[in-house]
Amino acid sequence: MTTAMRPLMAGNWKMNGTRDSLTEIKAIADGVKNPLSEKIETLLCPPATLLYVATALCDDSPLAIGAQDCHQGVSGAHTGDISAAMIADCFGTYVIVGHSERRRDHGDTNELVRAKAAAANAAGLTAIICVGETDEERKAGETLDVLRRQIFASVPEGATGETTVIAYEPVWAIGTGKTPTRPDIEAAHAFMRLELFERFGAEGKNIRLLYGGSANPRNASEIIGIADVNGLLVGGASLKAADFLAIYGAYEQLHA
Repeated sequence: MTTAMRPLMAGNWKMNGTRDSLTEIKAIADGVKNPLSEKIETLLCPPATLLYVATALCDDSPLAIGAQDCHQGVSGAHTGDISAAMIADCFGTYVIVGHSERRRDHGDTNELVRAKAAAANAAGLTAIICVGETDEERKAGETLDVLRRQIFASVPEGATGETTVIAYEPVWAIGTGKTPTRPDIEAAHAFMRLELFERFGAEGKNIRLLYGGSANPRNASEIIGIADVNGLLVGGASLKAADFLAIYGAYEQLHA
Protein backbone atom coordinates (compact mmCIF):
# COMPACT_ATOMS: atom_id res chain seq x y z
CA MET A 1 0.00 0.00 0.00
CA THR A 2 1.25 3.48 -0.88
CA THR A 3 1.92 5.10 2.49
CA ALA A 4 1.12 8.64 1.34
CA MET A 5 -2.32 7.64 0.06
CA ARG A 6 -5.31 7.58 2.39
CA PRO A 7 -6.95 4.16 1.95
CA LEU A 8 -10.65 3.85 1.18
CA MET A 9 -12.74 1.09 2.69
CA ALA A 10 -16.03 0.95 0.80
CA GLY A 11 -19.06 -1.24 1.41
CA ASN A 12 -21.44 -2.22 -1.40
CA TRP A 13 -24.81 -3.35 -0.06
CA LYS A 14 -26.10 -4.34 -3.51
CA MET A 15 -29.87 -5.15 -3.49
CA ASN A 16 -30.02 -5.52 0.27
CA GLY A 17 -31.34 -3.28 3.00
CA THR A 18 -34.63 -1.85 4.22
CA ARG A 19 -35.47 0.68 6.93
CA ASP A 20 -34.68 -2.00 9.52
CA SER A 21 -31.11 -1.95 8.23
CA LEU A 22 -30.60 1.67 9.22
CA THR A 23 -29.49 0.49 12.66
CA GLU A 24 -26.50 -1.20 11.01
CA ILE A 25 -25.61 1.98 9.11
CA LYS A 26 -25.86 3.99 12.32
CA ALA A 27 -23.67 1.49 14.15
CA ILE A 28 -21.02 1.71 11.43
CA ALA A 29 -21.25 5.51 11.42
CA ASP A 30 -20.68 5.56 15.17
CA GLY A 31 -17.97 2.89 15.00
CA VAL A 32 -15.71 4.93 12.75
CA LYS A 33 -15.82 8.00 14.99
CA ASN A 34 -12.28 7.56 16.23
CA PRO A 35 -8.77 8.84 15.42
CA LEU A 36 -8.27 6.08 12.84
CA SER A 37 -10.80 7.85 10.60
CA GLU A 38 -8.19 10.52 9.91
CA LYS A 39 -6.06 7.85 8.24
CA ILE A 40 -8.74 5.63 6.70
CA GLU A 41 -11.70 6.86 4.65
CA THR A 42 -14.88 4.80 5.01
CA LEU A 43 -17.85 4.62 2.66
CA LEU A 44 -21.14 2.75 2.43
CA CYS A 45 -23.19 2.40 -0.74
CA PRO A 46 -26.69 1.29 0.31
CA PRO A 47 -29.62 0.87 -2.10
CA ALA A 48 -31.01 4.12 -3.50
CA THR A 49 -34.11 3.81 -1.32
CA LEU A 50 -31.95 4.41 1.77
CA LEU A 51 -29.57 6.98 0.31
CA TYR A 52 -31.03 10.19 1.71
CA VAL A 53 -31.82 8.79 5.15
CA ALA A 54 -28.35 7.23 5.35
CA THR A 55 -26.65 10.56 4.65
CA ALA A 56 -28.74 12.14 7.39
CA LEU A 57 -27.71 9.42 9.85
CA CYS A 58 -24.06 10.07 9.03
CA ASP A 59 -24.22 13.84 9.35
CA ASP A 60 -21.94 13.84 12.40
CA SER A 61 -19.77 10.90 11.28
CA PRO A 62 -16.76 10.60 8.96
CA LEU A 63 -18.60 7.77 7.17
CA ALA A 64 -19.36 8.79 3.57
CA ILE A 65 -22.41 7.57 1.69
CA GLY A 66 -22.57 6.74 -2.00
CA ALA A 67 -24.74 4.99 -4.58
CA GLN A 68 -24.36 1.77 -6.55
CA ASP A 69 -24.95 3.06 -10.07
CA CYS A 70 -26.07 6.11 -12.02
CA HIS A 71 -27.44 6.92 -15.45
CA GLN A 72 -25.14 8.66 -17.88
CA GLY A 73 -27.72 11.36 -18.57
CA VAL A 74 -28.52 14.39 -16.44
CA SER A 75 -32.28 13.81 -16.63
CA GLY A 76 -34.93 12.53 -19.01
CA ALA A 77 -37.27 9.68 -19.89
CA HIS A 78 -35.32 6.86 -18.24
CA THR A 79 -37.80 5.03 -16.05
CA GLY A 80 -36.25 3.45 -12.99
CA ASP A 81 -32.86 5.15 -13.36
CA ILE A 82 -31.25 7.76 -11.14
CA SER A 83 -28.83 10.44 -12.26
CA ALA A 84 -25.56 11.47 -10.64
CA ALA A 85 -27.16 14.84 -9.87
CA MET A 86 -29.90 13.05 -7.90
CA ILE A 87 -27.26 11.22 -5.88
CA ALA A 88 -25.49 14.48 -5.14
CA ASP A 89 -28.84 16.05 -4.22
CA CYS A 90 -29.19 13.35 -1.54
CA PHE A 91 -25.70 14.35 -0.27
CA GLY A 92 -24.03 11.24 -1.68
CA THR A 93 -20.39 11.74 -2.60
CA TYR A 94 -19.46 8.52 -4.45
CA VAL A 95 -21.03 6.19 -6.98
CA ILE A 96 -19.98 2.72 -8.09
CA VAL A 97 -20.04 2.18 -11.87
CA GLY A 98 -19.20 -0.86 -13.96
CA HIS A 99 -19.68 -3.43 -11.23
CA SER A 100 -19.51 -6.90 -12.77
CA GLU A 101 -23.12 -7.52 -11.81
CA ARG A 102 -24.18 -4.43 -13.76
CA ARG A 103 -22.04 -5.52 -16.69
CA ARG A 104 -23.53 -9.02 -16.58
CA ASP A 105 -27.16 -8.34 -15.69
CA HIS A 106 -27.70 -5.04 -17.50
CA GLY A 107 -25.21 -5.19 -20.34
CA ASP A 108 -23.13 -2.23 -19.18
CA THR A 109 -20.30 -1.95 -21.70
CA ASN A 110 -16.93 -0.32 -21.11
CA GLU A 111 -18.12 2.68 -23.12
CA LEU A 112 -21.28 3.02 -21.04
CA VAL A 113 -19.28 2.73 -17.82
CA ARG A 114 -17.01 5.49 -19.06
CA ALA A 115 -20.03 7.72 -19.78
CA LYS A 116 -21.46 7.02 -16.31
CA ALA A 117 -18.14 7.85 -14.66
CA ALA A 118 -17.93 11.10 -16.61
CA ALA A 119 -21.49 11.97 -15.57
CA ALA A 120 -20.61 11.24 -11.95
CA ASN A 121 -17.58 13.52 -12.12
CA ALA A 122 -19.64 16.29 -13.75
CA ALA A 123 -22.03 16.13 -10.78
CA GLY A 124 -19.17 16.38 -8.30
CA LEU A 125 -19.11 12.69 -7.38
CA THR A 126 -16.12 10.39 -7.21
CA ALA A 127 -16.61 7.38 -9.47
CA ILE A 128 -15.53 3.94 -8.29
CA ILE A 129 -14.92 2.13 -11.58
CA CYS A 130 -14.93 -1.66 -11.32
CA VAL A 131 -12.79 -3.92 -13.48
CA GLY A 132 -12.00 -7.61 -13.34
CA GLU A 133 -11.84 -10.93 -15.15
CA THR A 134 -14.24 -13.86 -15.26
CA ASP A 135 -13.23 -17.39 -14.32
CA GLU A 136 -13.00 -18.35 -17.99
CA GLU A 137 -10.73 -15.39 -18.73
CA ARG A 138 -8.56 -16.20 -15.72
CA LYS A 139 -8.14 -19.82 -16.76
CA ALA A 140 -7.23 -18.67 -20.27
CA GLY A 141 -4.48 -16.45 -18.85
CA GLU A 142 -6.22 -13.28 -19.99
CA THR A 143 -6.45 -11.41 -16.68
CA LEU A 144 -4.04 -8.61 -17.54
CA ASP A 145 -5.44 -8.23 -21.05
CA VAL A 146 -8.93 -7.83 -19.61
CA LEU A 147 -7.72 -5.24 -17.10
CA ARG A 148 -5.93 -3.30 -19.84
CA ARG A 149 -9.01 -3.20 -22.05
CA GLN A 150 -11.38 -2.26 -19.25
CA ILE A 151 -9.16 0.46 -17.82
CA PHE A 152 -8.51 1.95 -21.23
CA ALA A 153 -12.18 2.00 -22.26
CA SER A 154 -13.94 2.56 -18.90
CA VAL A 155 -11.86 5.35 -17.34
CA PRO A 156 -12.59 8.88 -18.66
CA GLU A 157 -9.87 11.18 -19.91
CA GLY A 158 -8.50 13.52 -17.28
CA ALA A 159 -9.11 11.11 -14.40
CA THR A 160 -7.51 12.17 -11.12
CA GLY A 161 -7.19 10.87 -7.61
CA GLU A 162 -10.04 13.17 -6.60
CA THR A 163 -12.49 12.07 -9.29
CA THR A 164 -11.67 8.40 -9.74
CA VAL A 165 -11.12 5.17 -7.82
CA ILE A 166 -10.47 1.83 -9.54
CA ALA A 167 -11.76 -1.36 -7.91
CA TYR A 168 -10.27 -4.67 -9.01
CA GLU A 169 -12.91 -7.31 -8.51
CA PRO A 170 -12.06 -10.71 -9.95
CA VAL A 171 -15.55 -11.77 -11.00
CA TRP A 172 -14.96 -15.39 -10.06
CA ALA A 173 -14.22 -14.40 -6.45
CA ILE A 174 -17.30 -12.25 -5.81
CA GLY A 175 -19.60 -13.87 -3.28
CA THR A 176 -17.86 -17.23 -3.63
CA GLY A 177 -15.55 -17.08 -0.64
CA LYS A 178 -12.62 -17.58 -3.02
CA THR A 179 -9.82 -15.04 -3.23
CA PRO A 180 -6.82 -14.77 -5.54
CA THR A 181 -3.42 -15.60 -4.09
CA ARG A 182 -1.30 -12.78 -2.74
CA PRO A 183 1.00 -12.88 -5.80
CA ASP A 184 -2.08 -12.71 -8.05
CA ILE A 185 -3.38 -9.59 -6.29
CA GLU A 186 0.09 -8.03 -6.30
CA ALA A 187 0.46 -8.66 -10.03
CA ALA A 188 -2.98 -7.26 -10.88
CA HIS A 189 -2.56 -4.11 -8.80
CA ALA A 190 0.99 -3.46 -10.01
CA PHE A 191 -0.21 -3.82 -13.59
CA MET A 192 -3.13 -1.44 -13.04
CA ARG A 193 -0.83 1.12 -11.43
CA LEU A 194 1.50 0.97 -14.42
CA GLU A 195 -1.40 1.34 -16.86
CA LEU A 196 -2.67 4.40 -15.01
CA PHE A 197 0.80 5.93 -14.84
CA GLU A 198 1.39 5.41 -18.55
CA ARG A 199 -1.95 7.02 -19.38
CA PHE A 200 -2.20 9.82 -16.81
CA GLY A 201 1.40 10.41 -15.84
CA ALA A 202 2.13 11.34 -12.24
CA GLU A 203 -1.60 11.67 -11.50
CA GLY A 204 -1.92 7.96 -12.17
CA LYS A 205 -0.06 7.39 -8.91
CA ASN A 206 -2.80 9.23 -7.00
CA ILE A 207 -5.73 7.11 -8.16
CA ARG A 208 -6.62 4.65 -5.44
CA LEU A 209 -6.81 0.96 -6.31
CA LEU A 210 -9.24 -1.10 -4.24
CA TYR A 211 -9.42 -4.86 -4.01
CA GLY A 212 -12.90 -6.38 -4.11
CA GLY A 213 -13.81 -10.04 -4.15
CA SER A 214 -14.87 -11.83 -0.95
CA ALA A 215 -12.97 -9.46 1.32
CA ASN A 216 -13.87 -10.27 4.92
CA PRO A 217 -12.55 -9.97 8.50
CA ARG A 218 -10.47 -13.13 8.08
CA ASN A 219 -8.45 -12.09 5.03
CA ALA A 220 -8.48 -8.29 5.30
CA SER A 221 -5.22 -7.94 7.22
CA GLU A 222 -3.23 -9.79 4.57
CA ILE A 223 -4.85 -8.06 1.60
CA ILE A 224 -4.50 -4.48 2.84
CA GLY A 225 -0.79 -5.00 3.37
CA ILE A 226 -0.18 -5.74 -0.32
CA ALA A 227 1.58 -3.07 -2.37
CA ASP A 228 -0.76 -0.81 -4.34
CA VAL A 229 -3.85 -2.07 -2.54
CA ASN A 230 -5.23 1.28 -1.42
CA GLY A 231 -8.37 -0.05 0.18
CA LEU A 232 -11.17 -2.56 -0.16
CA LEU A 233 -14.55 -2.83 -1.85
CA VAL A 234 -16.48 -5.03 0.55
CA GLY A 235 -19.69 -6.85 -0.38
CA GLY A 236 -21.53 -9.14 2.01
CA ALA A 237 -19.27 -8.34 4.95
CA SER A 238 -20.43 -4.71 4.83
CA LEU A 239 -24.03 -5.58 5.67
CA LYS A 240 -23.32 -6.13 9.35
CA ALA A 241 -21.66 -3.44 11.43
CA ALA A 242 -19.64 -6.02 13.39
CA ASP A 243 -18.06 -7.44 10.23
CA PHE A 244 -17.44 -4.07 8.56
CA LEU A 245 -15.89 -2.63 11.70
CA ALA A 246 -13.74 -5.73 12.16
CA ILE A 247 -12.25 -5.10 8.71
CA TYR A 248 -11.86 -1.42 9.57
CA GLY A 249 -10.02 -2.49 12.72
CA ALA A 250 -7.50 -4.39 10.60
CA TYR A 251 -6.19 -1.01 9.46
CA GLU A 252 -5.48 -0.08 13.08
CA GLN A 253 -2.91 -2.88 13.26
CA LEU A 254 -1.41 -1.74 9.97
CA HIS A 255 -1.03 1.82 11.21
CA ALA A 256 0.03 0.93 14.74
